[in-house]
Amino acid sequence: MDPIGNVPLFLSILKNIAPERRRMIIIRELLIALLVLLVFMFSGKYILAFLQISESSLGIAGGIMLLTIAFKMIFPGKEDMYAHNEEAEPLIVPLAVPLLAGPSAIAAVILMMAQEPDRWTDWALALVVAWLLAGVILISSETLGRKLGVRALIAIERLMGILLLLVSVNMLVEGIKRSFNI
Repeated sequence: MDPIGNVPLFLSILKNIAPERRRMIIIRELLIALLVLLVFMFSGKYILAFLQISESSLGIAGGIMLLTIAFKMIFPGKEDMYAHNEEAEPLIVPLAVPLLAGPSAIAAVILMMAQEPDRWTDWALALVVAWLLAGVILISSETLGRKLGVRALIAIERLMGILLLLVSVNMLVEGIKRSFNI
């Protein structure tokens, strides 16, 4: 979910929204993201079966998507990856999906449930705890932005990108191992 890395993006996307509306928008988008992740957590296995996608393919694809996002975080280009209509209030895209409930988060919850479905209460609890932490950070994003400053937020985003890069490589390696039964 990368809430710290998303702080600058949320601040940028919500900059033209009235300050009194921002908190409500963030809460709404957090709830939508949680709902999306829970739906995929509990129905993702069936969606994959219907589409005939293996867990190893999901792990490899999730790793590649996460790798792409990590590279964008570490080496941001001039183009805005999450372009949006700055005059309209964002709804679902880009805040809830893909910033919070992105392809890699969706892949992660599907893989957790597919690999150990009997631990569904653990996975749901872990998701809710991660969501709550993300919520606290994002609701405090304006305060964080003021206190840390732009340079610190950029540095944190790049550090989070490096961690994301490590996670993505691990997802790729695990997906490849499962593909070849290594």
